Amino acid sequence: MEIDEYLPALHRVDARFSDAAAEAVLARGWAAPVPACPGWSLADLVWHLAEVQHFWAWVVRTRAQDLSAYTQPVRHPDDELLGYVTARSAELETALTGADPAEQVWTWAPRKDIGFVLRRQLQEATVHTVDVEQVLGDVRPIPPRVGLDGIDEWLELMVPGALPDGPPEGAHPVVLHAVDADAERTLFPGTQPFPVATLTGTAGDLLLAVWHRLPLDALTVDGDAAQAAAMIGSIRLE
Repeated sequence: MEIDEYLPALHRVDARFSDAAAEAVLARGWAAPVPACPGWSLADLVWHLAEVQHFWAWVVRTRAQDLSAYTQPVRHPDDELLGYVTARSAELETALTGADPAEQVWTWAPRKDIGFVLRRQLQEATVHTVDVEQVLGDVRPIPPRVGLDGIDEWLELMVPGALPDGPPEGAHPVVLHAVDADAERTLFPGTQPFPVATLTGTAGDLLLAVWHRLPLDALTVDGDAAQAAAMIGSIRLE
């Protein structure tokens, strides 16, 4: 994705999250379990995104270089959460509007600029929107460019972060073929001469699979499905 695509895409997915959350509250209630987040209720998920967006809005707005001045928000009652998350989304979008993506700010990653925040927060909201939609049992497609960019971010940032010493012993390449983006990406390239499997699906479904939101049997698997699942399963993020 181009850098100027991130903020409009974030605005769209924030609205999608809010709409889905409101529908889920009516249909399932605040205590409804979130299938992809064991132990979390719908209220926990909505609070989590609100808290995350509050934090990154502060980082961008203050151009923070460290976290010494940050104050954690106090959790709001369930009946205030829908309004609170909508306000935090708007706060983050406002902070990012007009901000120079190259400007330096604190992040937890090697990349320390506002461009990192744009990309990461789009992907954060995208995956958690699917989490809400899974509560409803009605998951909408992820736009192909957002899905492919999420796969790229996962490969470039999350995989090295989870495996700082490199691929696990016995690793095999797994090819991710995104049919709607006409693109292929590879997990653990070069570890063996040939991939153990090729996973084919939409970019969004592949993104959800690597984030453990979608089982591999929802994709087309050419090769050893169990080995492919083990390779993806080796990437565990807190």
